[in-house]
Amino acid sequence: MPQFYENILRPLLFRLDPEAAHEAGGKMLAWLLQGERAQRLAKKRYGVAFDPPLERFGLKFSNPVGIAAGFDKNGTLAGPLSALGFGFVEVGTVTLRPQAGNPRPRLFRLPEDRALINRLGFNNDGAKAVAERLARLDRNCVIGVNIGKNRDVPNEEAAANYVETFEIVHSVADYITVNISSPNTPGLRELQNEVFLGDLLTALQGRNSEMGAKPLLVKVAPDLDDDGIDAIAEACVEHAIAWIIATTTTVSREGLRTRDPDRFGSGGLSGRPLASRSDQVISRIFRRTAGKLPIVGVGGIFSAEDAFEKVRCGAPLLQAYTGFVYCGPGFAREVNLGLLRLLEEHGFEKLDDAVGSGNVE
Repeated sequence: MPQFYENILRPLLFRLDPEAAHEAGGKMLAWLLQGERAQRLAKKRYGVAFDPPLERFGLKFSNPVGIAAGFDKNGTLAGPLSALGFGFVEVGTVTLRPQAGNPRPRLFRLPEDRALINRLGFNNDGAKAVAERLARLDRNCVIGVNIGKNRDVPNEEAAANYVETFEIVHSVADYITVNISSPNTPGLRELQNEVFLGDLLTALQGRNSEMGAKPLLVKVAPDLDDDGIDAIAEACVEHAIAWIIATTTTVSREGLRTRDPDRFGSGGLSGRPLASRSDQVISRIFRRTAGKLPIVGVGGIFSAEDAFEKVRCGAPLLQAYTGFVYCGPGFAREVNLGLLRLLEEHGFEKLDDAVGSGNVE
């Protein structure tokens, strides 16, 4: 299957506009893996279950490799993605009201760098439609929902916008991620400011407590300096945030092999070039909080070795997107099997024993 994807299917998809290819691939995946029987058979082939299951923020995960927000924006692919071996699926980013996102073209491939640039802009069907879809889902993995603010909402009113979205998706989400770090919604990253962030997390956690607490996560940008990362980590600890996701895409174009990457315009860069910076942020948060703020590591995972490095930096859970696009249906299985092999080779009985081991001084 890896050779079929790499030699036949991926070249065909890569002839299409990137967003059209994503839509076509999603429809193909949904068609091939529709129904319980098809998903059960696929999971036999692609699924890898850690023994015992991983316990994370009160939930059980069959394996540590999840699909990051952005791939399944509207909750239409959770079942098929789980069948391909992902231990969890994060749906979204979802906003209160439906929005079309930024004008096309808004998704670009950088094959020389094994990267993507996107400026999609939270295009989604809106919280109500996504929640109704997830309510009908026959769940076979952990489902998270990533929430953001509508583009036309000023930051002064952002907390109320987030809270309304949170209220709608609360009952259908196993956990909820607060996205304050996308570079594609004007002014959104300003919410990483201590004052904005404190007010937002206070409002969300207050409503969370009233509705029946679900794990609340925060997604952080890789472009902050150390002081900014420390401030967000401390705010997350102060407001009892369950986990932090490190990191979202970067606006940096430094060190790319692709000729004149600025020709693609603005947007967040994901994929291989993000790996090193993501690892640095994970290590920073792990050390700063002495491991007390658990981390979902994301950014540049293409192999088991990439995933293992993030575990060693301090991430007990992992997410991928761009690596899946480039590597194909067998991606999650290969990473999970490779992780199990690497744990054994390095003398770790279980994944938790390896978490943060690369930060020992």
